[in-house]
Amino acid sequence: MAKMQKITPHLWFDKEAKEAAKFYLSVFPNSRITNVNTLHNTPSGDCDIVSFTLSGQEFMAISAGPLFKINPSISFTVVCETKEEVTLLWKKLSEGGKALMELGEYPFSERYGWIQDQYGVSWQLIFFRDHKLKQKISPFLMFVGNVCGKAEEAINFYVSVFKNAKAGEIIRYDKAQKPEQEGTVAHVSFTLEGQEFAALDSAREHNFTFNEAISFMVKCDTQQEIDYYWKKLSQGGEESVCGWLKDKFGVSWQVVPTVMDEMMKDKDPERLARVTEAFLKMKKFDIAELEKAYQGNEK
Repeated sequence: MAKMQKITPHLWFDKEAKEAAKFYLSVFPNSRITNVNTLHNTPSGDCDIVSFTLSGQEFMAISAGPLFKINPSISFTVVCETKEEVTLLWKKLSEGGKALMELGEYPFSERYGWIQDQYGVSWQLIFFRDHKLKQKISPFLMFVGNVCGKAEEAINFYVSVFKNAKAGEIIRYDKAQKPEQEGTVAHVSFTLEGQEFAALDSAREHNFTFNEAISFMVKCDTQQEIDYYWKKLSQGGEESVCGWLKDKFGVSWQVVPTVMDEMMKDKDPERLARVTEAFLKMKKFDIAELEKAYQGNEK
């Protein structure tokens, strides 16, 4: 049995979660939708929630209104086995999208392109010769604006919070790479709970920064785990509601109990309604209270 993914990227759409998930399944092989459900009577009205995997990477998406707009501050790197695969994925993702870095040959890759798809999600498609593929799709964080220059601090922070975590070698900008700041991070890869991520700083002018539209769900088996990650990740940041928080760098996280996965898959509308009503009142999740609501013996 495959090990459960500890950290799941979560995509916030206005109304397009189900449509976007189906599109991504048409783009990436070995992909499937694992669950679809609808939450009723939320502050955003009825919200579709879709769980899906793309080439082995778990994702979740929600349709919850136009509150947040996805932007390239968090993108997804797709490591391709051939240059032809890069071209094929580029063609599919280009439909209704726009190029952020044109498809071509770069000093770091024989075939690379950065594309923002029709739903706003950004993908970095890259081919490395002799690359030993570990993880097909991995999140990529770009530290811009008032957090530019803080990528190294952030990665060290995340590695200190999560178990089974480590940072890779940092490639730094030199003084010739203006307008980038000499010594800041040009690229660093890191792993959290065995999952691969990457990051860089960018001092260029960008009209975006981290927001809630792309967040990371941390799945916790116990209340002790929830308490730990909630306290650590919110330190110097900002607590929100329904398990959401922002860390001190502006990245959004959701600290959620794994038992919610099963609750959200339940097709009993009354149970789902009780759980929804219960968690909408919470900031940090309380597993005992959620289980009471699920069983119908809440006070």
